[in-house]
Amino acid sequence: MKAAIVVIAASLASGGLSAAAPDAAAIVREGNDKGAPPCIACHGAHGEGQVAGGFPRLAGLDAAYMERQMDDFASGSRDNAVMKPIASALSKEERRALARHYSGLAPPAASEPAASDELDPQGESIALRGRWEGQVPACVACHGPSGVGVGSHFPPLAAQPAGYIAAQLHAWKDGQRRNDPMGMMQHVASELDEAEIQAVAGWFAAQPAMIEEGGP
Repeated sequence: MKAAIVVIAASLASGGLSAAAPDAAAIVREGNDKGAPPCIACHGAHGEGQVAGGFPRLAGLDAAYMERQMDDFASGSRDNAVMKPIASALSKEERRALARHYSGLAPPAASEPAASDELDPQGESIALRGRWEGQVPACVACHGPSGVGVGSHFPPLAAQPAGYIAAQLHAWKDGQRRNDPMGMMQHVASELDEAEIQAVAGWFAAQPAMIEEGGP
């Protein structure tokens, strides 16, 4: 009996009886038992997002960025009526597990492929060169070549649904969203008119999520 107690105590001290890590794949398919619905309902079976609903792709996003966004949804520092109750129903460990799960998935080729002549040319111009008369830098200066994303602070814009990109630019512009580094996006969005927002969103939606080998 004493030997068994010693073994149990040693196991507890070493973390041997620690709780199992959350099953992110199961939450994606089925939700959890605390109020979080299946992620696939909005973000697709493979994290590719939904163009019609304007739900963003999660596949291939930086894990630290996604975890921080879910934490911000849960705390309310990023305001969203849909995601706040969902993120709040996930534990910190579940949010971290989901972020790691989605970061390991291959992103789609593009969200809304379009021929170059179907895109408003001012979208490409602002994305690649900015609009300096309004102190708007090129989007790719922070978000990487073609908007593929850079690290944990500058998420991918490429292959995101145009509706989602436009909605976020409106959220920055209206002050609904404020969780950006140094308020950069609030300034950028405030300088864009509706036509420019739609043009930039459409251009990035048509870009490939990853730069092909040998590409720019």
